Amino acid sequence: MTSEAQIKASLKYMKEKLDDVRFRVPKGQRAVIQEHAKKMGESTNAFIKRAVAEAMERDNNKSE
Repeated sequence: MTSEAQIKASLKYMKEKLDDVRFRVPKGQRAVIQEHAKKMGESTNAFIKRAVAEAMERDNNKSE
């Protein structure tokens, strides 16, 4: 069971170290993204972060 102190520490860490980014997808697309991430052995969050990083790297390489 998670203690109140652990919850407070987690919330403090997230507030200090992380930013939230929300985006919307068409109905049903979330499940497709989640299933793909699962097939790749990743969490949905890890997959999205990887996809964004790879797209940014590709885009930056095009402009060089």
